[in-house]
Formats: sequence, structure tokens, C-alpha cells
Amino acid sequence: MTQEEKLKIEERIIDVLKTVYDPEIPVNIYDLGLIYKVDLQEDGTLDLDMTFTAPACPAADFILEDVRTKVESIEGVTSSNIELVFEPAWDQSMMSYEARVELGFE
Repeated sequence: MTQEEKLKIEERIIDVLKTVYDPEIPVNIYDLGLIYKVDLQEDGTLDLDMTFTAPACPAADFILEDVRTKVESIEGVTSSNIELVFEPAWDQSMMSYEARVELGFE
């Protein structure tokens, strides 16, 4: 895959991640700043690091499965390695401006 193809697939991955929501928060996980790494390998394997707003997120299983299902449905992604990480710890500064406005922080 060319660098241009890789970038286009990674853009589609980000677009799909913007359709994943924590059921308790009206902002998508990408704009919340929960995605730390999106790295597509040459063979189509996606390495994705993500976190949650809290380690004991009650919707964790639902969100992880939604992420996996959606990213693996993208043409060019052959499989995904989704790593749940808590370093660095998530905080409100990681949210996009739009997310902060939506949640009333701006």
C-alpha cells in the first residue's frame, strides 16, 4: 500500500471512530480525546491505542466491541489490535474544542 492509500484509510478510520459514543456522554470518543494512536501497518493490521474517561467505565465492553466492529469493516483494514491504555491518564484537556463546547466547558 502506498503512503497516500495508508493516509486515506487512516482518515476513514478516524471518520468511523467519530461515530462511536459512550452511551453516557453525547460526544464521540475521538473528539473526547480517548484515541491515543491510530497506526495502520502495510499488511492492513490496525494498531489502535485508546483509553476511557475512567478506568471503571461501565460501557467499556460495549465501546470496545463497537470500535472493533467498525474499524474492521473498513476496506483496507484486515485486522485490529486494540490496546486499552491508561498512560497518560485522560483529562479534559484532551478533548477537542468542539467537545468542550458541547459539554459546556467553554
